[in-house]
Amino acid sequence: MEVDCEGCAGCCIDWRPLTGRDIDHERRGPFEPLDDAYNLVPLAREEVRAFVDAGYGDALRPRLWRADDDRSVTLDGVDVAAIDGRPVFFVGLRKPPKPVAPFDRPTTWLRSCVFLDPTTLQCRVHDDDLYPDACATYPGENLLLETESECERVESVHGGRRLLDDEPPDVTPRFGPGAVGERVFAHPEPDRVESRVGRFRDGDPTPEDRAEFVAVAAASSPGTLAVNGERYEQALEAVLRADSWAGRAIDRWERAAVADGKRARDAPDPGVVEDADGAPSTPGW
Repeated sequence: MEVDCEGCAGCCIDWRPLTGRDIDHERRGPFEPLDDAYNLVPLAREEVRAFVDAGYGDALRPRLWRADDDRSVTLDGVDVAAIDGRPVFFVGLRKPPKPVAPFDRPTTWLRSCVFLDPTTLQCRVHDDDLYPDACATYPGENLLLETESECERVESVHGGRRLLDDEPPDVTPRFGPGAVGERVFAHPEPDRVESRVGRFRDGDPTPEDRAEFVAVAAASSPGTLAVNGERYEQALEAVLRADSWAGRAIDRWERAAVADGKRARDAPDPGVVEDADGAPSTPGW
């Protein structure tokens, strides 16, 4: 599998505002996400733990889904997907607005992965042990399942060739019965998160809301609904005290940004917002 990512980052940004076409999420499963984050990266349990241990708990966020059948539980007036009455979710990387210029377009405010360098359009953890497997193997799962990849969407809208080799690699789909406790998690106490669900629905979760779910994911056990109480407490404390360059950059970008898709004429310098605050450099092309 070979791809050309230079000047693209289509799988790392929400570039829908740059086109009038109806481009939907890469959704997995039958449910609709509560949030509108585009291509949210699903992290495995060990990856969640690694980010938390590295001090990046403030760069993580959960995703919950709507459901209208018997596989749901009603919390804060929202029917959310559940297993045995427990709301299910996965954990991904936050996507704040950033001033980026993909596809040779003018610099624009677009929702982008927290670890995407707005200047080089490269991942700041690409050469790090933290680099998620879902990113490292993309679009392998799409090719395996014969579903359209972001590379192909970019080609159809902006031209050029991004997917240079469409031979499916040797990857295993990340979702299925074995995903419980590994990539899909279940919160053990629905009553404890009832008031939080409404804020996720409204797109305004607090740091405490995000931390609650991230800590449960970090304390989950593969193949079961079990959550280790001691590990949960440790993870919750670590996420709540996280103060990384990534989390600070999210706050700065959100304060500076105008509407998604608008020209970023007066955007702060990414070198000041991210690089000068300790963000790792990117390797270059």
